[in-house]
Amino acid sequence: MELKTMIDCLSDVGCDDKQKEMAKLFFEFGQKSELIGYLKKCRCSLIEEMHESQKKVDRMDYLIRRAEKEAE
Repeated sequence: MELKTMIDCLSDVGCDDKQKEMAKLFFEFGQKSELIGYLKKCRCSLIEEMHESQKKVDRMDYLIRRAEKEAE
């Protein structure tokens, strides 16, 4: 993997400059296992965000169903 490709991907998924810099340092110093661990940590954060978004969607679906029942 090229450094630019990794940084571009991290940008695409919404990582901030600090996260990208940390990953870059691991990459540049050849710390592969640390890089992999760090990327997994970033992935977990994304999954947590996804779950929070899903809760919001579920709540919105609940409101829609309630409004539809009352409109009948």
